[in-house]
Amino acid sequence: MIRLNLPPYAAQVSQQAGKPYIYDCLRRRTVRLTPEEWVRQHFVHYLIDHLRYPPELMMNEVSIRVAQRSKRCDTVIYNRNLRPLVLVEYKAPEVALSERVLQQAIRYNYTLLVPYLILSNGLEHLVYHIDYEQMTYEPLREIPPFGHLMSPI
Repeated sequence: MIRLNLPPYAAQVSQQAGKPYIYDCLRRRTVRLTPEEWVRQHFVHYLIDHLRYPPELMMNEVSIRVAQRSKRCDTVIYNRNLRPLVLVEYKAPEVALSERVLQQAIRYNYTLLVPYLILSNGLEHLVYHIDYEQMTYEPLREIPPFGHLMSPI
């Protein structure tokens, strides 16, 4: 798989029926290894190992309803009261983090109403803080450690 702009970790990769799988520590099972899944697993480990996000407050592939359709958020991170805090949208490394990708995350957020959106293709990472009073979103320079998410911007 492609080298990402994320710290390496000891990925547990295996073969099943001739296809590659990777262990997902949040779902506690192996999942099909695609380029997007490679990004997801590296990013989740970056959040846990380097930014101290508690794995017990993170979920991969969270089902939501958007305009009468069932969709899946790539990763949702909750606060200690189990309210959604961060929505993370992943793309494969060859997919640019365009306005279209941001709009997809914003559409998903109509259901969750999180204060933070993160987009990553493993090479580029974008983070936004949403101000619901002003109805605006602003890019942040870096992904905040978990302990800073509750602090005012």
